Amino acid sequence: MLNKLYSTLGGTDSVSVVIISVAIMLFAGFLMTRLTKLLKLPNVTAYIVAGILIGPFCLDLIPEVIVRGTEFVSDIALAFIAFGVGEFFTFSSMKRNGVKVVVITLFEALTASVAVFVLTFFVLRLGLVFSVVLAALASATAPASTLMTIRQTKSKGDFVETLLSVVALDDVVSLVAFSVAVSIGIANISGEFSAGNILKPIGMNIIMLALGAAFGFILKFLMMKRSNDNRLIVSLALLFTLCGIGAALGVSPLLGCMALGTVYANATKDSKLFKQLNYFSPPILLLFFVRSGLCFRLDTLVDMDSAIGGVPVLVIGILYFIVRIIGKYSGAFLGCVVANKPKEVRNFLGLALTPQAGVSIGLAALAARMIGGDTGSILQTIILSSSILYELIGPAMAKLALYLSKSYDPSAAEEEKYKKTDEVAALKEKLAQLQAELDNRAYARTEEESAFIDASAEHDRHA
Repeated sequence: MLNKLYSTLGGTDSVSVVIISVAIMLFAGFLMTRLTKLLKLPNVTAYIVAGILIGPFCLDLIPEVIVRGTEFVSDIALAFIAFGVGEFFTFSSMKRNGVKVVVITLFEALTASVAVFVLTFFVLRLGLVFSVVLAALASATAPASTLMTIRQTKSKGDFVETLLSVVALDDVVSLVAFSVAVSIGIANISGEFSAGNILKPIGMNIIMLALGAAFGFILKFLMMKRSNDNRLIVSLALLFTLCGIGAALGVSPLLGCMALGTVYANATKDSKLFKQLNYFSPPILLLFFVRSGLCFRLDTLVDMDSAIGGVPVLVIGILYFIVRIIGKYSGAFLGCVVANKPKEVRNFLGLALTPQAGVSIGLAALAARMIGGDTGSILQTIILSSSILYELIGPAMAKLALYLSKSYDPSAAEEEKYKKTDEVAALKEKLAQLQAELDNRAYARTEEESAFIDASAEHDRHA
């Protein structure tokens, strides 16, 4: 659509075209949130849909060269996400929550992965690389919509505490599972499937973990007595350096950035830096998710001739969507049984763990780049399409789980709402009375003064 304009500006790889494309992506993401806000949907959904709309299968506003040239945005966005995960992975939190939460998290994450792997590898026979990576991606959970619902309903209790702890640890399990899965996939693609080829990428990830931990202590040292601007500059410099090292080594920077955040959080107890980065990151995350929408292969999804191992991609996506939900629910149920959790938690925790976005989309983008070819592209398409569906049903399922687990009472919430309304009305009335009293004191006059003022007013009217 904008090809003539791009040609006038000097071709699709000119500086002006890059800037205009970024502006279009930002505006598209923002405008779409106006619509999703009315529908009470997460911003992630808006960004992905915006990317699809301005992508090659709809309006085609962004040149392909720009999409290819912004791959680094995925690494930077994932660095922010992984660093933020580290804030919740504190030793005090682990000690407080105990082993039970770790058990539940391992069960719900790995059961979903196993269920998807059995479906893709043994039932559909889609190949080891595709199956193992998609299975690893299935373990990730998006807590945003769940947390939003908890805040809106003001839910409390053991169910909420367990849910918050599980979603905080879930991404850690996902990052580790993905690192192992990609190592296996790359070794298989190389044609030299040996223990050495699998252990080498795992060893690289261990090096990234060690580097991330070392950077955490360096960050602590550099943060001493810094202004807010310099704190932001130093933290971004270390995050970007870690991303660059990961790219040079050919491994994901996720574990390193997570270790950086974890060490810094435990060593300093400083939550201010995480809040600063949260204020800085929205435009980057918007660009990342919009770009993910641009990479969405709509033709691959809807074309029944497009298939892996003879199975249409659309069928794989639908089965993945269903089987992952079953795996999450059954895994959470079994984990709660082993951890001896009450039935309110055991029966409904899995419902609140179904949403998937954020980390999984970032990992899918990373997998598409590291694995490449149709396999990587289809992996990303399946995760993106299913994530949109998960984000659509996620808030409703979370609210249902909170209600069924008796974490909040709708009638009590309504009573609280009316109570607050009555309190506000009473406060307004009291303020009005106080204002009237102040006015009376300020303007009170004797009878002689009132008569004089009234006579002056009467004279003015007849003058």
